[in-house]
Amino acid sequence: MAEWTSAVGATQLARQLKAQRQDTAGPSAGGGRRKPAYRALADGVRLLVLEGRVPVAARLPAERELAVALAVSRTTVAAAYEALRGEGFLESRRGAGSWTAVPAGNPLPARGLEPLPPESLGSLIDLGTAALPAPEPWLTRAVSGALEDLPPYAHTHGDYPAGLPALRQLLADRYTALGVPTMPEQIMVTTGAMGAIDAISHLFAGRGERVAVESPSYANILQLMREAGARLVPVAMAEGLSGWDIPRWRQALRDSAPRLAYVVADFHNPTGALADEDQRRQLVDVARCSGTVLVVDETMAELFHDEDMSMPRRVCAFDPAGSTVITVGSASKAFWAGMRIGWVRAAPDVIRSLVAARAYADMGTPVLEQLAVHWLMRTGGWEEALTLRRSQAKENRDALVAAVGQALPSWEFHVPEGGLTLWVRTGGLSGSRLAEVGERVGVRVPSGPRFGVDGAFEGYVRLPFTVSGPVATEAAARLARAVGLVDSGAAPHTPPRSFVA
Repeated sequence: MAEWTSAVGATQLARQLKAQRQDTAGPSAGGGRRKPAYRALADGVRLLVLEGRVPVAARLPAERELAVALAVSRTTVAAAYEALRGEGFLESRRGAGSWTAVPAGNPLPARGLEPLPPESLGSLIDLGTAALPAPEPWLTRAVSGALEDLPPYAHTHGDYPAGLPALRQLLADRYTALGVPTMPEQIMVTTGAMGAIDAISHLFAGRGERVAVESPSYANILQLMREAGARLVPVAMAEGLSGWDIPRWRQALRDSAPRLAYVVADFHNPTGALADEDQRRQLVDVARCSGTVLVVDETMAELFHDEDMSMPRRVCAFDPAGSTVITVGSASKAFWAGMRIGWVRAAPDVIRSLVAARAYADMGTPVLEQLAVHWLMRTGGWEEALTLRRSQAKENRDALVAAVGQALPSWEFHVPEGGLTLWVRTGGLSGSRLAEVGERVGVRVPSGPRFGVDGAFEGYVRLPFTVSGPVATEAAARLARAVGLVDSGAAPHTPPRSFVA
C-alpha cells in the first residue's frame, strides 16, 4: 500500500521515458532484434517505478493521452498497460484509472532458484554500515579531556535537556563562523542525529501527517518516520540521480502540502549528491511557499574529500528569518559512530518546544560524551580529526571505485566528492537477491529498496567507503561471485536484514 497517491501527467511521463531511452541507449538485446513497441513501453514504465522516478501508487495518464504524448497508437499503450497489469506493476479500476504498483517479493526477473551450499571465504566483509573506525589518537584524547572537565558537572544534577551550555555556545559559534549568525538559544544537543530527527518528527508531524522525502533517501530515517505514523511523499532525484529536481519538489509540496520535508543536501545518503547554492535557495523558497518545515540533515557536511574543495553555503543560510529550515548535525558520521552526539539548529521558539517535549522522551544527552565533543572543538582536535577522516574516506573511496570497476565493469555509479556512500546500479540484477547471496559468500551489502518507498530501487545496492586496499579488492571479488550466482539462478531467497547504518 502506497503512503501517498500522486498523478503523473502524459507529457511528464513521455519526457521521463525519452530521457530513460537516452540514458540506457546501447546495443539491443537478442543480437540486435528490437522489442515490440508495447513491450518497450511497458519495460520503460516498469524501470521508472523500480528506480523511484515514478512513485508507487501514482495515477498514470489515460491511454489516449499517453498515446498522443508519445506519438504512438492507443493500441500500443493499451497493450503496455495490460502487460504491466499482468506483471503486477499496474492496478486498474474501471472508471477510476490505473495506478503503479510493485508486486510482492523481488520484482526483477530471475531464473529458477536452487539451494546454494554454504561458502567458506573467511570473515564476513561488512559493507552494511557507512561509518569508519575512530580517528585515533583523537578519541582517546577527547575522552581523557572530558574526564578532566567532568568534576564541576559531577557536583550538579547532570540534567541538561537542551545540552551543556558550553557545547551549545561552541556549536553556535561554528555556525556563525560559516556565515550563519547563531545564538546558543538556537541550539539543542541531542543523542545523535536520529534522536534529533525523531524529536522534530514528533513535534511537527503527528501520526498520519505527510512528510516529503528524497527518493532514494536514508533508510533508517524512512523507517523512523514510518514507525511514527508518517505518510511518506517520495520526490525523485533529478535524472541520473545527480541532484534535486526543483520542479518535482514544487509539484509534490503544492499537491500534498506536507508538514515536513527531509533532505540531505550535503553528500546525500545514499547517492553522494551535493546540492549547489541555487538548488538550496530554491528548496528553501519552495518549502516556504508551501508552509512546509524543511529539515536539513547535515551529518555528512564535513566529509568533503578534497581539503581545498569550496563548499556551498549551508541551507539555513538561505533562511535568514529562521522560519522554514531546521538543521540537524552530528558527530557520529564526521567523527565516530560511537560518539552519539547530535544537535538541532532552529529558531529559539522551536528549540524551546523541542526541549519541553524532551521531558517525555530521553530527558537529555550523556554529559561525558558532550564534554568529549566540547574538548575536541575547543582545542582544535575536531579539525585535526576531520582532516584524518577526510583522508581515510577519500582513500577508501578510490580503492572501492577501482575494485568495483575492475570486478564488475557493467555496474554504474557516480563517484561523489564527499560523504561515505556509493550508490550503484547493478546491471539489471535484483539488489535484494545480491544482498541475500552476498552474505553467503562473505560480503554484506544493503539492497536498494531499503532506501526507497514501496519497493523502488530494486536494481541498486549501496556500498560505503569503509574498507580499503586488499579488503576492498576482496569485497568486490565476493560481490562478483554473488552476481554470478544470482545471474545463474543458483541463489536461494531468504528474508533480508532490516538495519542499515
